[in-house]
Amino acid sequence: MRCHRHEIAIVENATRAWDIVFYAVPLGPGDRILTAVAEYASNYIAFLQMARKTGAVVEVIPNDTSGQLSVEALRRAIDDRVKLIAITHVPTNGGLVNPAAAVGQVAREAGVLYLLDACQSIGHLPIDVEAIGCDMLSATGRKYLRGPRGTGFLYVRRQILDRLEPPFLDLHAAQWVAHDRFEVRPDARRFENWETSYAGKIGLGVAIDYALQWGLEAIWARIKHLADDLRRQLSTIAGVTVRDEGIERCGIVSFTVAGSDADEVQRWLTKARINVSVSRVSSTRLDMEARGLPDLVRASVHYYNTVEEIERFCRVLSSR
Repeated sequence: MRCHRHEIAIVENATRAWDIVFYAVPLGPGDRILTAVAEYASNYIAFLQMARKTGAVVEVIPNDTSGQLSVEALRRAIDDRVKLIAITHVPTNGGLVNPAAAVGQVAREAGVLYLLDACQSIGHLPIDVEAIGCDMLSATGRKYLRGPRGTGFLYVRRQILDRLEPPFLDLHAAQWVAHDRFEVRPDARRFENWETSYAGKIGLGVAIDYALQWGLEAIWARIKHLADDLRRQLSTIAGVTVRDEGIERCGIVSFTVAGSDADEVQRWLTKARINVSVSRVSSTRLDMEARGLPDLVRASVHYYNTVEEIERFCRVLSSR
């Protein structure tokens, strides 16, 4: 992720990072927010609240035949009323990697602000904000980056900082320069506040250094290899359906088991000391409802996992 230090704010988590910059985008009646089918619930709730407060309009760009956001449909949707494109890079379910750089090209050509939720992709695959073309990017420390919980960060391109005033300020984000006047600081740290966890920041820095030592390209190659192997083996198990979509797929592997809900599958695997999570319709409602899925089992692999662990995972699932 190549950027300038003055374009980074360290905040408490990815939700805080995303929210504080989204609510800083100036929107008014009739302004259009474009997003994706697989958008995360927290973000979509914020869209709906902003629409209710300002009269802005939320519009969902359809997927292409692979299941990822259709770049051509996005391009056709652009007009003078589009003020923001906001999508999730790697959704919480479905194994999908949305075409972030292609979206960025559309946004730049149209001069539209572009917010990318990279909560699941930081530490997972290489991120270059210049190549992607996003104006804002939110991320967490606790997921694929393997940093401490309660840490996150926000990238804001220098050229747009003056267009964004945070929804709340304090004496860290701004200076009180006269009885009736304040000045917002000129860098991305206008999105921080005074009180912060220094231990969390140190832990986040260590996690970042650790990931960089291994190299993001090497991490991504390892994750892809393991995830593809898991998908291949799962697809051979009777009753198991891999539910991943998109042209490019990530380390999040989602599946269903015929005759069992996701909670039941999770309980089986937990007894065998195998950790998975459950993705529910409430987290990505548009995507899950469109596919007729109430829930999914989510198995997330990382570079420290082994081929032997994947084989054991599939053996346990086969013997249910």
